[in-house]
Amino acid sequence: MADHVELRPEQATIPPGHSWNRLPLIAGALALLGAVACAILAPGNPKQFFFSWLVSFLFFTSLALGALFFVLIQYAAQGGWGIVLRRIGETIFSTIPVMAALFVPLLFGLHDLYEWSHADAAEHDALLAWKAPYLNVPFFLIRAALFFGIWSFIAVVYYRGSRSQDATGDHAVSARLRKFAGPAIIVLALTQTFASIDWIMSLTPHWYSTMFGVYFFAGSWVGFIALLSVVVPAMRGSGLLDTVISAEHLQDIGKFLFAFTAFWAYIAFSQYFLMWYGNLPEETIWYKARMEGSWLTVSLLLLFGHFMAPFFYLMGRSVKRNGATLAVGGAWILLMHFVDLYWQVMPGLHPEGFGPSLLDGAAFMAVGGSFVAAASWLMRRQALVPLGDPRLGESLAFENV
Repeated sequence: MADHVELRPEQATIPPGHSWNRLPLIAGALALLGAVACAILAPGNPKQFFFSWLVSFLFFTSLALGALFFVLIQYAAQGGWGIVLRRIGETIFSTIPVMAALFVPLLFGLHDLYEWSHADAAEHDALLAWKAPYLNVPFFLIRAALFFGIWSFIAVVYYRGSRSQDATGDHAVSARLRKFAGPAIIVLALTQTFASIDWIMSLTPHWYSTMFGVYFFAGSWVGFIALLSVVVPAMRGSGLLDTVISAEHLQDIGKFLFAFTAFWAYIAFSQYFLMWYGNLPEETIWYKARMEGSWLTVSLLLLFGHFMAPFFYLMGRSVKRNGATLAVGGAWILLMHFVDLYWQVMPGLHPEGFGPSLLDGAAFMAVGGSFVAAASWLMRRQALVPLGDPRLGESLAFENV
């Protein structure tokens, strides 16, 4: 194991004049354009705006949470192969405070999104009355503040710790962060579960699933790996980290993508199968709405597009070791992850069937542009790999066996 690894500045940073330095400006312009489009279109259909914003918010927040889990699991497992990828994860999870700011517009649409948020909802519905101690606006806001506060705290601890180690090379930083990783994973799992209950499951307040938190986690995790599968080949193709991240690392990213595509399918099927077998009205109503009209087509698309197609596509070794083919698989799964979240949210607004809106695109540009602008701005200000990590040499020399 190498204690110190010397990398030339051009190997581990974005050099001046590189095209990636313009990414924050381009993404920021797209975010502004999306925000202007939302401001123009939203007054004509405010309910559609809030649902569209929620889908895009959930998509990019899930990627940030997936990145946070990736970094925590790297520390907890003491894995060597992924150290050269860890700074990318740290950059992406550092957007969590930005996502907290992008949550604010949803607060103005709680009555449009959530049936239970109306003051008189519990008066006319016994089940909502029973759930009212949990499903009420003040407690909902408190929980949201706690979620973002906890996630931001964990993100800051790991980001600052990793950056400080770049300067000092202090091995004790790795030991301290590794010790904290196990409890942090548990806290992340619990808060992410309750966030998915609050923001997605309570859109249908009469429905419940004890597996929904795991389902959201599975999507979040595979979504981040898919993002990594796109970003890493794109960076290598533009001359960034091309001498640091090798085909060996690409293959392991592909292995993760292959494995957790299957994990997502297992969780999705298990949730569906248990409710189908139990056949209880309070459980089946959610799936019934997604098995009717054009939503059935979207359901079948998820079956074939989110599992079967990528499962067979990623099975071969050569696909995972080639940056272009890996990026194609990652981009497709990212698209399917967005479709999955759209499928979870939008039937609450359009029970009659799938009906895309211009506001879907405007919200995606506004939220996604902000997400990319923040992440790429941070990327310009730091080394692209954790230079002070004592196991960096092991990661650079990694080979699949």
